[in-house]
Amino acid sequence: MTVPFFVLVLIFSYVPLWGWSIAFFDYSPGVSLFESKFAGFKYFIELFAGDSQFLMVMRNTLVLSFLNLLTTPLPIILAIMIVEVKIGWLRRFIQTISSFPYFVSWIIVYSMFFTFLSVDDGLINQLFFTNRPIDILGDPDWTWALQTFASLWKSMGWTAIIYIAAISNLDQELYHAAQVDGAGRLKQIWHITIPGVMPTFIVILLLTIGNLVSTGFEQYYVFHNPLIHDVIEVLDTYTYRLGLVQLDFSFSTAVGIFKTVVSVLLLFSVNLFSKKVLGRSII
Repeated sequence: MTVPFFVLVLIFSYVPLWGWSIAFFDYSPGVSLFESKFAGFKYFIELFAGDSQFLMVMRNTLVLSFLNLLTTPLPIILAIMIVEVKIGWLRRFIQTISSFPYFVSWIIVYSMFFTFLSVDDGLINQLFFTNRPIDILGDPDWTWALQTFASLWKSMGWTAIIYIAAISNLDQELYHAAQVDGAGRLKQIWHITIPGVMPTFIVILLLTIGNLVSTGFEQYYVFHNPLIHDVIEVLDTYTYRLGLVQLDFSFSTAVGIFKTVVSVLLLFSVNLFSKKVLGRSII
């Protein structure tokens, strides 16, 4: 006897829906939800209140996400450069070195950045700013650029593997025909390789846009310090501090619901746009 699909949906949706209901009650740990006072949309309204940090956090999240979005073509360039290396061992070495940071935890990444950028004994300050050290890790003016660079350095090599796989699946007869017609390597890249990886790029771009408000937790948590709090606090770390540090479960749940709804709307919107304009979609 097979279980109806809608029954499975109800079963697997029960727990998250029960958790989401906390946002509509004045919930306190240890008190039954049935004994808690119904708050309605109180906490959702407080998101946009004048004394709430939510708007600042939302600004940081969107800015950092858009900066990461601007770097999405760079893995394609890296993949093309790796593919164009004709020496086998050198190509494998570059691919391994470039993808290795993806497997390094953010704690170790922060330790490396601290070693280079520390205001006291950081390598960069010792070499270039001996008279007047620069606190790059504690300067808000550097934070967004530094976080974008850190995210790109960690993920670019791994993302490039996806494009290398896409390039390897292109019809090699196209390159042979282009060579016969007198096209050089640059023209072959421009007219064959780049159009060939565009479907893969569109899928990754759609997924990236769908996650605009989900920038991640570990990176911004380990790089966080009081000096740059106003420019590095994002939705994921904000939810953590509200829920697990301040024990404001109802408000943090409201923030989480807002983030989920916005992510779903963004994903379906860009998917519809891509389907109408480009003729490609992932849903």
